[in-house]
Amino acid sequence: MLLLAARLFQYLMGSNLNSSRIRMTTPVLTSVVPGAGPLHSSAYFVRLYLPVKFQASPPVPLPELNLHPDRWPGHCIAVRSFSGYARDKNVVEEAEKLAMSLSRSPWANSTKYPSKNAYSIAQYSSPFRFIGRVNEVWFDVDCESTGVETY
Repeated sequence: MLLLAARLFQYLMGSNLNSSRIRMTTPVLTSVVPGAGPLHSSAYFVRLYLPVKFQASPPVPLPELNLHPDRWPGHCIAVRSFSGYARDKNVVEEAEKLAMSLSRSPWANSTKYPSKNAYSIAQYSSPFRFIGRVNEVWFDVDCESTGVETY
């Protein structure tokens, strides 16, 4: 994942076809796709939100960065917030807590929403912030099964 983060950083610093520097936004979103990697390991997709001024026409990354834009359609997510650094162990624990919470709610069967991601981790704090960090674990949920509309 460090290699992907380095490529995203290069893109933000101007490694794009029009050499635009792009302000870093939050959250940094890491989506986990179980079993999609080599030897059935998990694969990860790291996403950054673009500032408003670039959303209509994002700068095209240099080809050697092998980055691809991703537009998410409107959809619903279930969220659980947690503090500290997002590390493998506590992220899995928080995802399990969110799954348990959903299993006891009206949303119990809504996580069968067709999603390529098992879950996503949203990190809002700079890596240099040591206390008061804000993170979330996200599950895609099926809005229609509960009568919620998306925009």
